[in-house]
Amino acid sequence: MLRSAVNLPIPSGLRRLLDALCAARGRPFIVGGAVRDALLALPVKDFDVEVFGLSTGSLKAALMPLGSVNAVGEAFTVFKLGGLEGVEGAVDVSLPRRDSKVGPGHRGIAVQGDPGLAPEEAARRRDFTINAMLFDPFSAEILDFFGGRRDLGARVLRAVDPSRFGEDPLRALRAVQLASRYELSVEPETARLCASMPLAELPADRVFGEIEKLLLKSSRPSLGLRLLREWGLLAQVAPELIPLADTPQDPKWHPEGDVWTHTLLAIDQAVPLVADLDRPRALTVMLATLCHDLGKASTTSFEEGRLRSRGHEEAGRAPTQSLLDRWNVHTLLGYDVRGQVLALVGNHLKPGQLYDDRERVSDGAIRRLAAKCEPGLLYRVARADCLGRTGDFPPVAMEWFLDRVRRLDVAERPPAPLLRGRDVVALGVAPGPEVGRVVREVYERQLDGAVNSADEARAEARKLIAVSRGGSGS
Repeated sequence: MLRSAVNLPIPSGLRRLLDALCAARGRPFIVGGAVRDALLALPVKDFDVEVFGLSTGSLKAALMPLGSVNAVGEAFTVFKLGGLEGVEGAVDVSLPRRDSKVGPGHRGIAVQGDPGLAPEEAARRRDFTINAMLFDPFSAEILDFFGGRRDLGARVLRAVDPSRFGEDPLRALRAVQLASRYELSVEPETARLCASMPLAELPADRVFGEIEKLLLKSSRPSLGLRLLREWGLLAQVAPELIPLADTPQDPKWHPEGDVWTHTLLAIDQAVPLVADLDRPRALTVMLATLCHDLGKASTTSFEEGRLRSRGHEEAGRAPTQSLLDRWNVHTLLGYDVRGQVLALVGNHLKPGQLYDDRERVSDGAIRRLAAKCEPGLLYRVARADCLGRTGDFPPVAMEWFLDRVRRLDVAERPPAPLLRGRDVVALGVAPGPEVGRVVREVYERQLDGAVNSADEARAEARKLIAVSRGGSGS
């Protein structure tokens, strides 16, 4: 075992927790990603604490005075402790655990807390050596039983215990996202084990949890996507992506080659474009960029001496929906990720098309597009698409589009309707389909710029009502 020191800043709330555990005669260690990130001189945001020498009851009793405590995991061996000063989110506090394989898949692993387990045995159950180090917060020393610090320095991802690594197929996807996030090479035996994993056993939410980390936490998600293809795992995780490598593109516009190559370039270009977005919108842009050219597989043909993919925007909706179904992607924190991704895929060429016709494009056309998808996100997908090529293709059209939607104040959403159903009812129309018709038609005029105030909206509604009742509307 290697013992070495490291500087791992401990927030005041976490220090209070560690002191309390020590006072209760436990031996706490900071484990997992916090140790890894501290060694890489990266910001440490997530803290996991493993406590030796305390029973489940004693551990819970020590935690209760410190904040909000929620028990999770089998046998309640993991507690989430929230409300600690200086710590974002909750801290996972757990007993050392023994794992045993009792059934297929990630859920087929029985977990049992064992406060008497030796630290080396507790570390052995972890997935990769770089995640198996323990930090003693009182001596500032790292306990490294399996060469994690060595592998981190060599930028290698290696299984802790190859004989047990394959018990949890989720580890293959963890390897993909960790190798991509930290730009690590995967040790050959570990790679072989990952390639043999039965990922079909995994629930969709666990699969997508790792895909989301790949897309949102990696500066080059293409590295992980390449591993999925290299290891033959796309068939189990995202078969919709498989045809892209066999779909050629017109070299005039895509000198980089096939659609798979272009998609990898585009997904990396999207990363800096989502840095200012909240999590749901950032995920939406990354997913839409990943899926934006799925329609090319079914629409690409050789016509008039060149490769064309007519209608690939609309054709991309079906395979995109299939992939979102596979990953069980719907809403996130109240945001309609699924609906926006489908809309962005179906409209990702629009900024360029509008730019080509910019002398004739009306404000109404821009506002109508804003009613279909969020223009600020569409700008990002289109820009990533444009830059995801080799050669010189400046994103002039995308910058024009962004300026236009900002001037119209529709970058984030379409204009709010100036007329509501209750306004139409107040004009004497009984609740029913007629109310909706009037609201829709007035809104269409609003999008065209013919209606610009609530008074004008009500006046327009009166005209429509009069016409429907047989009057002149004048």
